Amino acid sequence: MASAITKWLVDPNRNPLAALHMKTITNRLKNYGLRYDDLYDPMYDLDVKEALNRLPREIVDARNQRLKRAIDLSMKHAYLPEDLQVFIYNITDIRTCVGVIRFCDRCLKN
Repeated sequence: MASAITKWLVDPNRNPLAALHMKTITNRLKNYGLRYDDLYDPMYDLDVKEALNRLPREIVDARNQRLKRAIDLSMKHAYLPEDLQVFIYNITDIRTCVGVIRFCDRCLKN
C-alpha cells in the first residue's frame, strides 16, 4: 500500500505536483546547461549504470562534459549564457533506456 502511494507521489505522469516539480527543476538545471536525466547517479542505481553502458560513447561523453561544466559554473557562481541554454533533444532520454532495461529484466525473470 505504502509502495503504491510512494510510486504515485513521485511519478510526474500521474501526479500533477510531481510534474510541476520536474518542470521547475528542469528550468533551474538549464541555467547550468544540465538536463533532468543528468541527475541520475550510476553509482546509486545499477539500471542507470547499465543504461549508460548501452548508450553510444558520444552521448555519455556529452553528459560528462555537461556535468563538468555545471560544476565549474557552480563554483564560479555563474550561469550559462542564454544562447547555450537551449538544447536540441534528438536522442533518447536516459530514463527511457532505464525503463527498457527494467522491462527486459522483468521479462527475463518470468
